[in-house]
Amino acid sequence: MIPYTTLDSIIAQMPERTGHTLLDENQGCVKGCRMGVSLYRNTEYHMPQKHDDQEGFFVLDGKGYALIDGEEIPLLPGTAFMVPAHTDHVIRRDPSCDCCKVLWFHAAAE
Repeated sequence: MIPYTTLDSIIAQMPERTGHTLLDENQGCVKGCRMGVSLYRNTEYHMPQKHDDQEGFFVLDGKGYALIDGEEIPLLPGTAFMVPAHTDHVIRRDPSCDCCKVLWFHAAAE
């Protein structure tokens, strides 16, 4: 059997969360590989994050902005971008929509 999950089942378990991990070591990922979806409802930037690995993003729905190491980029459905390891980044939605839904994945940076 191939381990799998669905976004709806993950959200139902913790509806108050913004970020929802879909794939990690529980589904067979190795070396820090993780993938999930975040639902950004905030219109202001929160505290930036940075990680020891690289992180890729793909906008699924809605509009927003990403602030990456001080540079802002617009986010529309179909936008994809990478954030290098140890780089500040944060995302917010555009006030014209209710939510910016973004797929993200972590992968080792060697």
